[in-house]
Amino acid sequence: MFGKKIRHINRYREIAAALLNHGFDYIVEEIGLPQSIPYGHRSHPVVGKNNTGGLGERIRLLLEQLGPTYVKLGQIASTRPDLLPAEITAELEKLQDDVPSFPFSEVRTLLKEELGADLEELFQQFDPEPLAAASIGQVHRAQLKTGQQVAVKIQRPGIAAMIETDLEILRELAVLAERRFSWAETYQLTDMIDELAKSLLVELDYTIEARNAEKFLKHYQADPTIYIPTVYWECFSQKVLTAAYVEGVKISELEQLEQQGYNRSHIAEHFAKEIFQQIFIAGFFHGDPHPGNVLVLPGETIAFLDFGMVGRLSSEKKYHLASLVIGLMRQNSAELAQTIFRMGIVPDRVDRTQLHDDIELLRERYYGVPLSQISLGDTIIQIFATAQKHKIKMPADLALVGKALLTMEGIVERLDPQLSILTVAEPFGKKLLRERLHPLTLGKMVWHTISDFRELMLNLPRHVQELSTVVKHGRLRLEIIIPDMEYSLKTIERISNRLSFGIILLAFSMIMASVIISSSLVGQVSPLWNIPVLEIGFVIAMILFIWLLYAIIRSGKL
Repeated sequence: MFGKKIRHINRYREIAAALLNHGFDYIVEEIGLPQSIPYGHRSHPVVGKNNTGGLGERIRLLLEQLGPTYVKLGQIASTRPDLLPAEITAELEKLQDDVPSFPFSEVRTLLKEELGADLEELFQQFDPEPLAAASIGQVHRAQLKTGQQVAVKIQRPGIAAMIETDLEILRELAVLAERRFSWAETYQLTDMIDELAKSLLVELDYTIEARNAEKFLKHYQADPTIYIPTVYWECFSQKVLTAAYVEGVKISELEQLEQQGYNRSHIAEHFAKEIFQQIFIAGFFHGDPHPGNVLVLPGETIAFLDFGMVGRLSSEKKYHLASLVIGLMRQNSAELAQTIFRMGIVPDRVDRTQLHDDIELLRERYYGVPLSQISLGDTIIQIFATAQKHKIKMPADLALVGKALLTMEGIVERLDPQLSILTVAEPFGKKLLRERLHPLTLGKMVWHTISDFRELMLNLPRHVQELSTVVKHGRLRLEIIIPDMEYSLKTIERISNRLSFGIILLAFSMIMASVIISSSLVGQVSPLWNIPVLEIGFVIAMILFIWLLYAIIRSGKL
């Protein structure tokens, strides 16, 4: 427990230093970060040399300085345009794992701990030099005793504890930020950190990645044009993943593809069709199909690697996605807005009119543009960014769709600039439309609607009874929200004050008038303890009148 506290203290200091170094000194000061560090010394903000860029760039540099956990979180956040503005996600896409590999002696120790046997007992050969090193783990090439060439992914020692500490601290800082900054509360920073942390923790468990690979392998087992590496479960654990080694050409290496005689146009169309098939038909898709995860093998077979980030779409989500694509093709703003409301978690106070106007602006952006020139992925991301602007929370898997499509489109454009993505997508769109209009699908929809209505009617008596109990005990709360209420109350208060002031002035004037009239009738001024009442009253009346006139003129409401 004490060791954990010490780790937190040291990490807090590192985070405070990094924030100061990248121009976020106002955050350090406002949330009181130095005071929250036991035995820490409060220092004045230091203007760092790296704080001259834009907000997105400074956030990227900050995450890179803070290390693997924050880099990985940033990479995950770059796939979530529904959570962050586009200018920030675009910068986060540049985050790279720049970490040294860990020693081979640690590889040996970890393999023995995880697999229960020495390295020589498990492998015929094992390359001590890693093929690649990343923030969470590194990959070595090896050969099994049975002769198969394999790639062994090994989790970095101690990374799980480090990530756990970082996530605990990050959540504490998010809670502090929500209390001090309106932007943190607006973006629901704590919920955002929790959601990103959930995705990061999934990547720490190689079991999930292995199961994903198995599911893809089963899906493509009858398709010789797609290759999925086999997982070798006898050399597998939560921290060690052994799969078939794949040697091919990266799909982005155009010169090598041409040198080996591959047809780039055919590869581009094949790759696009497979991504659409995964998303719209299977509902189970590769969430990060960047060039490092897609290879071209002899026979123009496409190999998918690394299944740590995978999206899943239920029938309902596929239905909503189809509605989104159809709305885009029809350029129907009302249909797009309705789909967004159905697929997201909508706040009570969302401005539906403003949302419709923003979608209309987005539609006008593409008005008259040929379908062949429209980026489907970019358009979906723009729609999700519009939803994010109105604080509508979209399902993470649907947000991942836009990112996956955008990545695919970038690769296809390089392979074959003449290929229209929407032309490739059209058959899938038509198939989805036919499925929506199929009598069986319509029947299921009607049945679900009837079931929901039946559930509602069954629960209605209980809800009515609960409501009557609340009313009976006088616990019914009536909340009325009027825009600009505070301003209206202040205005009414100001008017009432002036009205009261005017009444007092009128009453005083009437008293003075009665004194003047009575004095004129009697023929002499009635002195009050030898005080000149009329003269003093006149002066007071003039002062009050001038003050009231000045207040009215100052308010600009004469």
